[in-house]
Amino acid sequence: MERAGPGDRRRRRPLIGHLLRSVASAVLLIALYYLAPLDRGLGVGAAVMLVLGLALFGCLTAWQIAAITHAEYPRLRAIEALATAVPLFLVLFSATYFLLADNQPSSFSEPLSRTDALYFTVTVFATVGFGDIAPTTGTSRVLTTVQMLADLIVVGVIAKVLFGAVRIGLRRRGKAPEYPEEEP
Repeated sequence: MERAGPGDRRRRRPLIGHLLRSVASAVLLIALYYLAPLDRGLGVGAAVMLVLGLALFGCLTAWQIAAITHAEYPRLRAIEALATAVPLFLVLFSATYFLLADNQPSSFSEPLSRTDALYFTVTVFATVGFGDIAPTTGTSRVLTTVQMLADLIVVGVIAKVLFGAVRIGLRRRGKAPEYPEEEP
């Protein structure tokens, strides 16, 4: 069995760092979702918070794109960006669904706990739609439709932009990518 040399360890360090930050940011966002005081009910404040949260998501994505284009390892930075942006996006909608279900219990086919709201959000995001939880009121259907449209934007446009930022970052480096990235 061949032992890893100092060069191998040095090349793995960025990969491990990016992976740890990715996992840490996703865990932190989910923890904040479960710890957040979501007892104020649904109203104008909750709608404003969703809009502000989505604006924050947009700003975070724009900042991440700029960071990718200047990163030493653009592909790893893109993975880290997705690991932060997607959980934030999902948590924003989960919190809104939770507040809606708490404020208007008939909004969904069953009561939603935080976990149920997160589950519903992920099934809508993944376009799986198991059918066990369904929006039943106009408000919940409109909100779910907004999420579906935003999902298309996140998956299509933002992913394309992130991959474009990776290409720009690789070109800026002016050389072929080194481990832990592969040749484009």
